[in-house]
Formats: sequence, C-alpha cells, structure tokens
Amino acid sequence: MLEIIMKDILGVPSILVGLFAFIGLLLQRKSSADIVSGTLKTVMGFIIIGAGAGVLIGALDIFSKMFNHAFHVQGVIPNNEAIVAAAQSKFGTSTALIMVFGMIVNIILARFTRFKYIFLTGHHTLFMACLIAVTLSVGGLHGVTLIIVGAIILGLCMVIFPAILQPYVKQITGSDDFAIGHFGTIGYFVSANIGKWFGNKNKTTEEIKVPKSLGFLRDTSVAVSLTMTLFFIIVALFTGQKYIESTLSGGSNYIVFSFMQAITFAAGVYIILAGVRMLIAEIVPAFKGIAEKIAPDTKPALDCPTVFPFAPNAVIIGFLFSFIAGLISMFLLPVLGLKVIVPGLVPHFFTGAAAGVFGNVTGGRRGAILGSFANGLIISFLPAILLVLLGNVGFEGTTFGDADFGVVGILILSIMKLFGLA
Repeated sequence: MLEIIMKDILGVPSILVGLFAFIGLLLQRKSSADIVSGTLKTVMGFIIIGAGAGVLIGALDIFSKMFNHAFHVQGVIPNNEAIVAAAQSKFGTSTALIMVFGMIVNIILARFTRFKYIFLTGHHTLFMACLIAVTLSVGGLHGVTLIIVGAIILGLCMVIFPAILQPYVKQITGSDDFAIGHFGTIGYFVSANIGKWFGNKNKTTEEIKVPKSLGFLRDTSVAVSLTMTLFFIIVALFTGQKYIESTLSGGSNYIVFSFMQAITFAAGVYIILAGVRMLIAEIVPAFKGIAEKIAPDTKPALDCPTVFPFAPNAVIIGFLFSFIAGLISMFLLPVLGLKVIVPGLVPHFFTGAAAGVFGNVTGGRRGAILGSFANGLIISFLPAILLVLLGNVGFEGTTFGDADFGVVGILILSIMKLFGLA
C-alpha cells in the first residue's frame, strides 16, 4: 500500500496536484461539474507540461550525444532521475518515509508559521527526500532518527525556498497568487540579485527591438526554432555525418535530422507554455479551498516553467548563457582539483531559463545574461563540491543537479562533520 501511495500517487506530479485541486474544490463546495472539470483540467495541464518536457528532453538528449561525440567530453553528468533510481536499492525506504512525513511537516509549517506555502512539485520533493536520506546516512544517522530529522529538513526546504523567491515572483507575475516550488531556488535568487546590482530592468528582454524585416522573430516559437537550428547544425558539423546517420538518425541526412530536432525542441517549449497557462488557470482558484480550510492564506508552490510565459525571450537567453557557463566550468573544475561536471542540457535549460526570467525582472537584458551565467556556474560547482563530501557511496557517473540539492547536501554534511558525526 505504501508503495502505491509513494509511486502511483505522491510520486506522480499530475495526480498529486490534481488531488490538491480536487480537495480544494471540494472544500469550497463547488458543484460536481466544477469539481470534475477543475480536477481534470489541473491534471491535464500538468500532463501537457510533462508531455512538452518529454518532447524537449528527447531533442536535448540527441543534442547531448552529438555534443559529447564531437568534443569527446568525459566526466560526471548531474541527473536527478538517474541518481534517485541508482539510490533506490539502498535508500528507497528511507527516501519514501522522509517524503511522506516531510509533506506532512510542510502542511504543519504552512498552517502554524509565517511560511505560507504548500510545495506541489512532487518529483522535486522525491529528489530532495533522496538527497537528504543519502547525506544523513553518510553522516552517520540511521533508522527512526534519520526519518525524523530528514522529514523536518525536507518540510523546512518546502516552505523556506519558495519564501526566498516570492518577492521576485510577485514582480514577474504582477500578482501574489502562487509561488515557485523548484529546487533551483539559490540559482534564481542569485540571478535576481545580480540583475538588481548590475542590470537595468527598464531594458527588458521582452522589448528587444527587431527590424521590420525580422519581425517574425517576435514570435517566440519562431525565435526558439531559429536559435536551436543554429545550435544543432553547428554541433552537427563538428560531430560529423557518419556518426549521426549511423547512430542517431537511422540513416536520415544529418543536416535535415538536426533541423528536425531543433524544431522538435521548439515544439516542446510551445507545449510546456500551453500546459502552464492551463495549470495556473485551474490550480490557483482551486487551491483557495485548501488555503481557507486547512492552512489559511497559503499559496501553491509550483514548478519553475510557470514563470516562462512571463518572459519568453529571457527563457532562451537564460538557457544559452547558463549552458555557456557550464562549458567554461568544465575547464575550471579540474584546475581546482574537482571532478569534471559535464553540462547537462536538461538542468541548464530549465534552471537557466528560469534564472533568465528572474534576472530579467530585476536587471533586464544584462540581468538575464549575467544572472543565468551565474546559475550555470552554480549548478556546475555545487555538484562537484557535493561529490567530494559524499565520498564513495556507490554512485558512478552521475550526481544531484539543481542548485538547492548542492546547497542542502553540503550544509548537512558540513554540519555533521562539525559535530564529529560524518
């Protein structure tokens, strides 16, 4: 039964968010038609986002293989899904229990403290629960103590990180209806502050002047398509026709194949934005029921793509400059005696894009560029430092990605070493 709850309900973001929407509408005593419609549209919105992410990740996976082959890159690739899967045999039970009790702690904290946020990004809750289980175990905790301490830490993460970002989320969205529940918070926070210090928010990415002859670039889908086509074809030329046609394209011409992957990437972005619009339209009013009855004045903390529609140009700028920072970090890390972190396209797209939006709202174009570049450095150096502290726990070739995993893991292990536990 526990496995069904963990895997098939709490572990599936669309069902988790749909369940919260259902409870919210029920508590508001909406009609059966409104309850069914609101719940299904909430689930559908999340599924659309997931479908778009799947399309986009498929194209990024192809690009990553081309890039690695072209430039012979070897090193550790941060991937949350991969390391959580690898950890399940040894840390699966503790991860599951920390996740369940951590969500309960989240609701208690939202009810009785000033941190009024319910964290609804289910897969990131699972990832953080796994990181906490691994780091506490490495630090010497076991059994009931590990579960209790882990649940408290997870619950605190689920309210504190959304609270850190909320002032900037209000600037981005122009409202206080929802928060960001995604464990790339530190990268977004740094990006927003770099934008504030070094940028000019009056020169926003969304007002980039385009000549009339290039007016079609104002269409986000077209701009993304052209940007990624350029990216893909340049890398394809370095990769070579033989490898792409024999290994990746199934015999299709390597330039045509690269072009189609670029358009596929753009289609994934378009699908994600459509899903985000549907999700926000349904989850915010539905959530009021939970806020009013269980934890008054709380806000839903949602995944990072919810800010993408507010600055589509910043999304692309953020991705590109975060990835560039990741490439530069590959050469800097060995100099400092750290393992090479190969820049993963998925974390650099999602966290880099969000960092671009946060940098843009406080510092315009310069903020988006510098802020997302800083994010790229953060998600390259933190995983490398975390690897050193984790030692040999049996995970080869991968580690935890996004910024907050590195921050929380390093803090836990550093504190435990300070007290002589690790």
